[in-house]
Amino acid sequence: MSSRALVCTLVLALLLGCASGVGGDAPGPGGQGAVHVPAWELPPPPAEDRRVVDPASLVRRTLGNGLEVLILTDRRLPRFSMGVTARRGAASEPGDQAGLAAFTAELMERGAGERSALELAGVVDGLGARLGASAGWDSSEASVGGLSRDLDTLYGVLLDVVLRPRFDADEVARVRTERLGALERAKDDPKTLARWAFYRALYGDHRFGLPVEGDATSVAALDGEAARAFHASVFTPANTIFWAVGDVDPDALLARVEASLGDWKGAPARPEGTAPPKVTPTERRVVVVDRPDLGQAQILLGHEGTRRADPRRTTVQLLNTVLGRGGFSSRLMTVVRADAGLTYGIGSSFGERRQPGPFAVGTFTRVPEVRRVVDLVLGELDRMRTEPPDAEELGKAQSLRSGSFGLALETADAVTGALVSFDAYGLPRDSLDTYRARIRATTPDDVAQAAVELLHPERAAIVVVGPAAEIVPLLEDLGPVEVQAP
Repeated sequence: MSSRALVCTLVLALLLGCASGVGGDAPGPGGQGAVHVPAWELPPPPAEDRRVVDPASLVRRTLGNGLEVLILTDRRLPRFSMGVTARRGAASEPGDQAGLAAFTAELMERGAGERSALELAGVVDGLGARLGASAGWDSSEASVGGLSRDLDTLYGVLLDVVLRPRFDADEVARVRTERLGALERAKDDPKTLARWAFYRALYGDHRFGLPVEGDATSVAALDGEAARAFHASVFTPANTIFWAVGDVDPDALLARVEASLGDWKGAPARPEGTAPPKVTPTERRVVVVDRPDLGQAQILLGHEGTRRADPRRTTVQLLNTVLGRGGFSSRLMTVVRADAGLTYGIGSSFGERRQPGPFAVGTFTRVPEVRRVVDLVLGELDRMRTEPPDAEELGKAQSLRSGSFGLALETADAVTGALVSFDAYGLPRDSLDTYRARIRATTPDDVAQAAVELLHPERAAIVVVGPAAEIVPLLEDLGPVEVQAP
């Protein structure tokens, strides 16, 4: 038999086997000759509760100057990542310096120690490695990653970036110009315009009223002196976490960190920033961002939310899964997309930060259908308060969250990111190990109470981006409508 004929014979046998229930189906009750049940119709095996991180692979230390060290060993591949995460970000900026954290992080990549921006990039690129610096609302970070054989060089690069960024005048001007250009280009995106207007509607002059990136006015005023001062007040030993993951020798790396960073001194960390309003908005607000060229409107609707360390955080996650974060099983997706056919996608989120961030529902629809969508969303928020999930609906959300938990932790880098985040936000260090148990322990009464406490459709801010001439008449009976330019 020729090789081609042999392959055809094997394929035919495989197809016939699948058709007869062999190879993927499980026999039903009754043994031989009984009806076979396809594997995908069988209930999933129960999720196992087990320790996520082997204690033998994890090293934690706190140095005398307050620097926390976290090293997770994973020798399956000859690669590593390491970084320094500081517990301050955009939330600690003054309002007139909005965007300073992101501006500073970008500059940290543009030259450090004895190397200019081009020289620094050349060293990293020459190794096929990675260098990055970033800032969010509550943290700033610099990190490197590459092959384990290049650890010595990349460790030196990381120290330069964290301790000795240059803030060269030409790079300051270049980064400022680039960020201003990015902000201008972002105005072409209706989703971004909706997000910006939503922040302003909820927080006004508070720092949360502008995005992490700031706006054109604040970014135009940023300079090297401001970046240098921000860096010095954020990257201080008592305010930072040194972390590493991958193919590293933990004892040798810990000794190196103690030798090079044990004497690191710095000023006290800058204050966290003022807390946002506890209740916002206090009454319904309707804002239309006028984009006459759009045939499809962007919608954001919401109010204040919760903080990352809220004791109800597991309950909030399940509440949000049922409402709008559970994909096609969520209430919002069922009502607005599946039943009404008014959008391709809709979701809800709680922006958990060190201080309470926003709760928001986001979607898009054809301009004439804006009011129908808004009414449906408000109705579902209200129904969550009056008809919270029963045991069956909550059970499905618990199964989804418990089942997808492992998928989010498929890599050692992802596990390390979670551990660093827990330390940065002051959450229990065993949060990964207890997650599934906490999910299972949440009751329908817990979710019902959280829905009443956290969902307030009667005073939600409603932001729509689209042609104001068509949208305002659709919404004006919901409250005074404010029309804004993009």
